[in-house]
Parts: sequence; structure tokens; C-alpha cells
Amino acid sequence: MNNSFDLNKILRPHILTLAPYSSARDEYTGHVGIFLDANENPYGSVTGENYNRYPDPYQAEIKQKLSPIKQVSPDRIFLGNGSDEPIDLLTRATCTPGQDRVIILPPTYGMYEVSASIHDVKIDKVSLTNDYQIDTEAVLNAVTPLTKIIWICSPNNPTGNVMQHDAIQTILENFSGLVVVDEAYIDFTNEPSWIGHLDKYPNLVVLQTFSKAWGLAGIRVGMCFASPELIRILNKIKPPYNISLPAQQALLEGLNGIEKKDKMVADILQQRDALTEMLQSLPIVVKIHPTDANFLLVQFEEAKAVMDYLIRETIIVRDRSRVHLCEGCLRITVGTKEENEVLIESLKKFQPRNVIA
Repeated sequence: MNNSFDLNKILRPHILTLAPYSSARDEYTGHVGIFLDANENPYGSVTGENYNRYPDPYQAEIKQKLSPIKQVSPDRIFLGNGSDEPIDLLTRATCTPGQDRVIILPPTYGMYEVSASIHDVKIDKVSLTNDYQIDTEAVLNAVTPLTKIIWICSPNNPTGNVMQHDAIQTILENFSGLVVVDEAYIDFTNEPSWIGHLDKYPNLVVLQTFSKAWGLAGIRVGMCFASPELIRILNKIKPPYNISLPAQQALLEGLNGIEKKDKMVADILQQRDALTEMLQSLPIVVKIHPTDANFLLVQFEEAKAVMDYLIRETIIVRDRSRVHLCEGCLRITVGTKEENEVLIESLKKFQPRNVIA
């Protein structure tokens, strides 16, 4: 337990007294009636769909449906336009531009740094260890009185591994700011989510997404789980209608598909093992890093040449060869059986002479 955490002390002072925008749907939350309050088009929409009305600004029906799935109360759930929105809102709510600081642990997801930079927030970088774990002592030594957030990605992107439980716990217990654990890839590991620890740690924030395991990247909905007090702050400063009606409708339907989601995850894990085995047989592969995600970080003898070659073959992977501690590596998303086999057959044909100077 962290008894030193006080949300009011880490929020920007004016956020506490900020009067949020009051939308028409704040004043009346019913679904039946003659709606003459929001200046909407009463005749419908040009698409033929019923998109002429504003959506629920707080996505209450979705949160009620999501609550038993994630085993967390609805008042601890915030839904954003992708995970990028809560990343942005958490930064805005706590960090005074030009003054406050955040800590990131490279190599890691790039939006933590981008969001901080956009808001003119100072960034302290504490490298992961050579085996991609948290250097707990170094992280806590980097904390200053102006440090508001520590960002932890687990399973990590681009390395794919889960961060050690004890390291995250130590940081939670010894840091008086927010510790954000980004679990975008949690469905691909057997490790439990940190959501189950929200009651114990008031400074814990957990991010998840519908983009990966659920196959809903196109609707752009991310999840944020935190204390009810922090969720109220995020709702206070978010845009009024941040999740569109089509996205909400798609998500409500998608939440009925848990069995399909689980089947897709099982297929991805099976293909992850198969792809790993096939890559290990290639002489151009130096190392395949252990992964708990739906991708592999693979070190090649000539990563840039391999990347250029695959692009010419219209096989697109992610070049991470210039990222700290990922030198010589490409990040390869696990595809279907057929896609993975095409990738392997192409890599078997790779020759250094195919490189364009």
C-alpha cells in the first residue's frame, strides 16, 4: 500500500476547480422523448443510419457490459479514443507545461514521449536492463519532486516481454505520483492483469485496448482503469463526445464475441510458436527475443537490408534497428498461417546482393 499518494497534490491546481463543459446529454440521460435540446438534425442522417443524434458521452451501457468481463466496477472505467487519449489526458491533468516531469523506460511505446513533448513536459529516460526488465533502483533514483507519472508498458512494446511483478510493486509503493501500466498486449500472456490491484494502490492506472486481441483497431477505443476519483477527473477534461456512435455500437456488439476473441488469441499464440520455430531455422536470424505479445522482436545479421528486401516483396514489418537496446532488430507481427509461410519463404530467398545501395 502507498499511503503517501494524494491525487489532489499531483493534479494541476486549476483542474480541481475547472468547470467542465456540460453537454445536452448531461442534463437528460434518457432515451425516449422529443429531443429539441442539442441542435441536431431531426430528419436523420445522409447515410440512412441513425447517426443524427449525439452518442452517450460516458458510454454507460458499454461500461455496464464491460464491468463483469474485467471484474471492475463501472466507476473505475474510462473509455477513450484509442489508448492515446487517456495517455494524453493523464499528462494534461497532472503535468504543468515547462515544469513537471515524467519517466519513461526505453525501449518502450513511443506515445508516452510524444504526449509529454506536445505538452512541453520534461522527460526523464531510465533504460531497461539488457534483458528488458526494469532497473527499479535507477527508476526511483530518477524521481524528483516534480515527477508526476512513471510509464510502464507490460508486455512491453517493442520487446514483447512482461515486466517483473516485484519491480512494478516496488515502484507503486515508493512513488507518490501515478504509475501507469500499459497492458495493450495482456491477452497474449498468462500473467494476470494489474487491474486486480486497483483497490490496493490508489496511484495505479491500467491501460488496455480493443485494438489487438479483440480485432477492433479500426473503431479506436481504449480502456483506462483507475480510482473513481481519477476517472471523474478524466471525464471532466475529455472532449464531450469522445467515442462516436458507430464505435459504441460496434463495441457493444463486439463484447458479445468473447469466445471468438479467445479463439483468435489461441490461433495467434499457436502461430506465434510456429513462426518462432520457422525463424529459428534461418541462418540470417541472430536471435528471437522471448515474447508475451502478438509479435516477435527478431535480430538479423543485416536488419536494414532485410527490411528493404521485404518491402520490395510487399511484406511490411517494423524496423526497430535504430531503437535503444533493439539494434539490428525487426518487429514482426504474428500473421495468419498463410501470411507467416509467405514471410518465411521470402526470407529464405534473401541474399545480400538484393540490397539496393
